[in-house]
Amino acid sequence: MPTTTILGLDIGTTATKAVLFDLSGHELATAEQPYPLLTPQPGWVEEDPEAVWQALVQAVRSLLAQVGPEVGASIAALALSAQAGSLIPVKADGTPTYPIITWMDRRAEKLVNTWRAEGVEPTVRRISGWSLQIGLPLPFIAWLRRYRPDVFAATDRFLGINDFLVHRLTGHFCTDYSCGTEMLLADVSSGQWSQELCDLAGITPARLPELRPSGAVIAPLSAEASRQTGLPTSTLVVNGGHDHCCEALAMGITPGELMLTCGTAWVITGVMERPDLTTLPLSMDLNFHVAPQRWAPSRFLGGFGATVEWWLNEVWQNAEPQPPLPRADLYAAMNRALAQTRTGSNNLLFLPVHTAYGGFAGLRLDHSRADMSRAILEGCAFELRGALEDMRRANLPVERLWMAGGATRSPVWTRILADVTGVPLTLTEYAHWSALGAAILAGWGAGLFESVEAGQSRLQKPVRPLEPDAGQRPIYDERFAAYQALADTRSGQ
Repeated sequence: MPTTTILGLDIGTTATKAVLFDLSGHELATAEQPYPLLTPQPGWVEEDPEAVWQALVQAVRSLLAQVGPEVGASIAALALSAQAGSLIPVKADGTPTYPIITWMDRRAEKLVNTWRAEGVEPTVRRISGWSLQIGLPLPFIAWLRRYRPDVFAATDRFLGINDFLVHRLTGHFCTDYSCGTEMLLADVSSGQWSQELCDLAGITPARLPELRPSGAVIAPLSAEASRQTGLPTSTLVVNGGHDHCCEALAMGITPGELMLTCGTAWVITGVMERPDLTTLPLSMDLNFHVAPQRWAPSRFLGGFGATVEWWLNEVWQNAEPQPPLPRADLYAAMNRALAQTRTGSNNLLFLPVHTAYGGFAGLRLDHSRADMSRAILEGCAFELRGALEDMRRANLPVERLWMAGGATRSPVWTRILADVTGVPLTLTEYAHWSALGAAILAGWGAGLFESVEAGQSRLQKPVRPLEPDAGQRPIYDERFAAYQALADTRSGQ
């Protein structure tokens, strides 16, 4: 039995995963608990804060039931790797005053467009490192102030999901630099809340959580959190970080390398040694990394994982009156069908549904469900290729992509991505990089690893390369050009 263990909690957009490791990186147990997305109005995407907390509780309890009390008592520390960009307004005691407004929500679109027309965006980018985006806390807070003044007045603090859960675990309002910066309210150079950006939102920095570095010990687990989760009160809660940054940490991404995260959201993330916005294209944002003295340039590509989930649920799920098929079975059925399709999806194109003009183009009666499925995957790959070409035009290196997330489990999709982009991939066989990065931070913060690098070396996981097929390049060059022309036409450019 291990004498000391560390717990990584991956707080995703639709599920929480709890993964327990020993100090050699062996995975001892995992547990997962989902929660639903709520769409009360068109364009609104919310979650129930209590459902997210209970998912953490149930995931941890399930994990502890697997390993037994002796191993459970050995958990020295935990850290969270959390989705960032969502907002939870709360009272002084942490009680939510409104549902979670998720990063996929578009209710603040009109407000953001007004700010852009007024010339606000360059100031936001200069301070925060981020361009104005509809689905982030700064515009959400301003939206609440304008359209729900009752909620705004009843709210004492505005939190991200990480901060909300940290408060439930410890009683402290605290966040890390990587999650804090994505609120569009912090200075990417200093790591402090920006008074100028807070003024734009209509709040003071006092209504935000404390900013502390990733790897800092926040507090031991509270007695109430211990009672609910079953974890010992001796468990240290260590400041974790943004889920993509935690993944990059666990993989060991270094400056010049790129990581493609393929979860509900698809994001390209790199690593920089200083916060230099002048080297980045406007399509990329700059965040704090969870590693000391590192920053993470990134580009949000879209909710491609959510698109595929929608497609599986609405089209592949068996409509007969019987229990729904497990998600893994749906993916397996789609992958079997995709293996019979051809490059180019029989001349069918698909624009991802996160855009205002998403959908199929060129659909014919002879197109099969498999053709349509492949077109969705190719559409996501074309969006990725466009982003990488933007980076090349900005003289940023695009030599290899590390890839993590659900798409890595599809041999067809990974092949499509390599062939469409022409970029070699490093496929990560491991499924819990985000939780692994959180565990590295937990171990480092608790003094179990002398450095982040020591934790990385102890908790390594295997990877495998995938080279693009040059023979597919001419076909994909033609289809990519057709895709760009279609996207330009639909967007009115």
